[in-house]
Amino acid sequence: MIALLLALGSSLAYGCADFLGGLGARRAHVLRTVMIAAPASLVVELLLWPFLGASFGAAALGWGAASGVASAAAFALLYKTLAIGPMNVLSPVTALMSAMLPVGVGLLQGERLGVAGLVGLPLALAAVVLVSAGHGSGAVRPSRTALRLALGAGAAIALQLVFLHQAPSDSGVAPLIIGRAVSSAVTLGAAGLMFRRLGSERPSCAMSVSAGVLDSVANLLFLLAARSGDLAVVAVITALYPAGTVLLARSVLAERIHRGQIVGLGTAVAAVSLLALT
Repeated sequence: MIALLLALGSSLAYGCADFLGGLGARRAHVLRTVMIAAPASLVVELLLWPFLGASFGAAALGWGAASGVASAAAFALLYKTLAIGPMNVLSPVTALMSAMLPVGVGLLQGERLGVAGLVGLPLALAAVVLVSAGHGSGAVRPSRTALRLALGAGAAIALQLVFLHQAPSDSGVAPLIIGRAVSSAVTLGAAGLMFRRLGSERPSCAMSVSAGVLDSVANLLFLLAARSGDLAVVAVITALYPAGTVLLARSVLAERIHRGQIVGLGTAVAAVSLLALT
């Protein structure tokens, strides 16, 4: 139950972070947004160090660095995807990709689920699909470029989560600190190389910082959830984060929520209830 609650918290934080990051990236080049968001995440994780501890062993350094490279790619691809829009379709596509790989890794590593889990897990995956289902008349269809970016973002997110899960359970927040330091360095390096192509438009600093802080909170909650529960279950619950993005997009941007998405939200509730029994 603790792992489930942590995963739900991670899902909510990811959904809010993605909405703010995607919205901020509409105003300026995506790298300008990530240049602010990634260091803001690092600051949060450094502030958590005295409270949660950190052990910088070789395994924590290696897996943390790998997660950082994946995180940098995920940041840029995801925010660019959501900036193109529509958020209420592309975010769930990304989430489905981000769930499938960790679920597969967890099952291959020998995780076993009870009857409730065997029903709840595919139901949760179906919920992610349903949240993205159906285009009503007048709805905006995503471009092929946007769909490719969404799939790439999902794969990068999945790799980040898998790498974090592989880090030693007694390493505290070390993998998060190393990962965010690496992702910040990669992002700033890329921005330096592409400086002439970034344009003069500046993103909302408040949105970018908030996205980075929320992303850091989401990573922490996922790491704690994965250490106390099965990766397959934690990953698919975390992947329900589009629900938050979709609802925010509906409230703030007036993007339509279709009947299939409403069914998907209800399915997600049922899936979470079943997984709580595992």
